[in-house]
Amino acid sequence: MIKFLFKGILRDRSRSLLPVIIVSIGVLLTVFLSGYFTGVFGDIIDINAKFTSGHVKIMTRVYAENKDQVPNDLALMEVGELKTKLNLEYSEMEWVSRTHFGGLIDVPDENGETRAQGPAAGRAVDLFSPESQEIERMNIGNSVVKGVIPTKSGEAIISDDFAERFSVNIGDEVTLFGSTMNGSMMFHNFIVSGTIRFGPAMLDRGAIIIDITDAQMILDMEDAASEVLGYFKDGLYDTEKAGLISASFNEKYSNVNDEFSPQMFKLEEDAGLDEYLMLADSMSGVMITFFIIAMSIVLWNTGLLGGLRRYSEYGIRLALGEEKKHIFKTIIYEAILIGLLGSVIGTILGISLSYYVQETGIDFSNIMENTTMMFPQVFRTLVKPAHFFIGFIPGLFAVVLGNALAGFAIYKRKTAQLFKELEV
Repeated sequence: MIKFLFKGILRDRSRSLLPVIIVSIGVLLTVFLSGYFTGVFGDIIDINAKFTSGHVKIMTRVYAENKDQVPNDLALMEVGELKTKLNLEYSEMEWVSRTHFGGLIDVPDENGETRAQGPAAGRAVDLFSPESQEIERMNIGNSVVKGVIPTKSGEAIISDDFAERFSVNIGDEVTLFGSTMNGSMMFHNFIVSGTIRFGPAMLDRGAIIIDITDAQMILDMEDAASEVLGYFKDGLYDTEKAGLISASFNEKYSNVNDEFSPQMFKLEEDAGLDEYLMLADSMSGVMITFFIIAMSIVLWNTGLLGGLRRYSEYGIRLALGEEKKHIFKTIIYEAILIGLLGSVIGTILGISLSYYVQETGIDFSNIMENTTMMFPQVFRTLVKPAHFFIGFIPGLFAVVLGNALAGFAIYKRKTAQLFKELEV
């Protein structure tokens, strides 16, 4: 019977073409949007992890309470010993030190007098160690607009926007003004080795990047750092593992009665991404539910219209003695075949479109150039194995539900009305 129904679907395009098109479009949208949201939320998490939060982050308890003020007088001490313990006890992660600082960048003229000044948002990372992955992790190499990455002490990369605004050239000397960890005045000259543009405005405004050894020297932060970040060595964030590691560390080393004791935070706890992660987890389910309801309504109406066109066919079949239950079953079987056909077509189209956007991306840099949130400038989809079958859920369920609702009209047929129709 299945073979007979399948031939009928292929030969009678007026009966199958519209439902197949509707199912294909619905499945295409389900697959593509699921991959799109997976990719976007994944990129948001990734960019926050790489630039600000790590997969886990360690700060002193009091620094964490005031971190927006970058209070380096409350920074972590004895970082070398702390990282040694971390590498021994949590070897599945890579541990790096970073220091944040603020101040002013002073640009002198040919006489050494101040020509221009601008606020600096400084970041010190490990640029010189051969084993360091910080340059690749923060995509510094690909973000350099002019010049090169610093290769020796006393060199710095500054924001390309800052350099353009104040006509700073590669090789020029600028002075960084600020305060040390002990609160005393700090000023130090740096040679501009390159300019950089990450994309997000909050990273580019007044950015200056130096090696962490330079920061420790000029900020009086010997064996100290603003924070220690941990990254899973496979590069993938696992919230459950991060939670177990942070709970274990805090139980051993964090003391609620000591404000300078270290405290570890998961990525979402530090970056405020709890709601984003919850939304990312539920988005596929929300989309599937939405498309099931929407397509069921559309296919219900399509089924009703098809039922009206096949009214005489059902009447003749009933008059020949076919049971209403059997007719209803054939309608459901037809719906399953149509759903499978539409789901296969929609999945192929959705995966193809998702792969294309995954490779090329959609550039929103012009729209997001003034945003103060950590968003990627190019949004990309992310194709996962689940996307190869996720479209079959609304594709099959919706078309079966729609035809089932329309098929209940068969049970309302009355014998007297049937003979009256056949006489006509």
